Amino acid sequence: MKTTPVAMILALTGLINGCRTAPPEIYQWRGVNRNGIFPETGLLEQWPEGGPGLLWTFEGLGRGYAGPVVTGDQIFIMGEEEGNSLLFALDMEGQLQWRSPNGKAFLGEGFSSTYPGARSTPTVVGNMVYATSGQGNIGCFDTSTGKELWSRNITGDLGGMVTEFGYTESLAADGKVVYCFPGGTVNNVVALNRFSGKVVWTSEAVRDTFAYGSPIPVDLPENKVLVVTGRHHLFTLDRATGQLLGSYPLEGFEYDGEHCNTVVFANGHLYFVANDIPGQGSTRLKISPDGREITEVWRNPGVLNNFGGLVVVDGYLFTMVKGNRLVKLDPGTGMVTDSLKVATGSIIYADNKFFCYGNNGTVNLVRYRNGTLEEAGELKVAGGTGHHFSHPVIAGGVMFIRRGDALMAYRVGEQATPLNQE
Repeated sequence: MKTTPVAMILALTGLINGCRTAPPEIYQWRGVNRNGIFPETGLLEQWPEGGPGLLWTFEGLGRGYAGPVVTGDQIFIMGEEEGNSLLFALDMEGQLQWRSPNGKAFLGEGFSSTYPGARSTPTVVGNMVYATSGQGNIGCFDTSTGKELWSRNITGDLGGMVTEFGYTESLAADGKVVYCFPGGTVNNVVALNRFSGKVVWTSEAVRDTFAYGSPIPVDLPENKVLVVTGRHHLFTLDRATGQLLGSYPLEGFEYDGEHCNTVVFANGHLYFVANDIPGQGSTRLKISPDGREITEVWRNPGVLNNFGGLVVVDGYLFTMVKGNRLVKLDPGTGMVTDSLKVATGSIIYADNKFFCYGNNGTVNLVRYRNGTLEEAGELKVAGGTGHHFSHPVIAGGVMFIRRGDALMAYRVGEQATPLNQE
């Protein structure tokens, strides 16, 4: 039988398409889009008295506040031991699979020494996990074995700096690249080949210094950009080249009032919350389709949050503020339109519910229905040691919370069958 040219083309096309593979999923800081929203469903509408059941506790992480990243069959989390930074891999039952060293942990001096330990969430792409230490060591590890594949140091290799409270960045990834913010005058922002660690590009950007946040990749209609938050600017770079595209000045930076929160992108806008007085407060910015123009829509300098994060739902900005309140800001004006008394701390969102982990150890479940905030349960985190600063993670119907030495897993799905209780 004679094969026609059309048939050959169709066969070749089918072969090529069959060989194509989807890009690996990225598991990272504050969820799939770095916005504090987790794509979970079927979560409990109301917690029982005393909160959801405890499934397990893993102890031995050492000091720190770094939250976990959960891939579905593995959990990765940073820890500390005798001043060394460690990356831990656990299975979904909380059993240790491996742990690997990653440079020196941040211990601090003077006031900052009261906040030692791990501070960054790993990033997982395919069979590689990327981790940063408090002293700026960036390591790439095999997810199965924990073997180090490559490492770079932001000070020794990239000309960066470690600021007063350590290097806290959770690396952003995109295809074949991971992005970091060393904060140097020449290598201000750097793209590394994620397979080898070799420099792809460096950018002077706006020569701003590191401000404890993490960058976010954003795919705009006309450009793929990286949004970075420094001490004095919020700025955008072309992800392919590192070219500076646009910038927006941040006002009022002060120590203990840094620009720590990760920016959230939603519906063509950037949302940001700072903790400086007087200064930036909460802000909504319009970003142009090519990323070159960043225009202020509104600013509410009275709504402040240091490092507890923010969530944007239907254009409304939600964050935690002093005085133990969860607040809701209007998309058009930035004014507070609703609030609920809960313990102030960090915030995430899943299945039409906010999970608010207070600095006092109280976790509040808040339903968000028909535009109204409704308290739906409370949990007191008793395990672990030290401050309650970590951000919760929701995956597979389980809420993961790190407190110092311990990582705890609570069943928050509707099929709640706790394995043990505190």
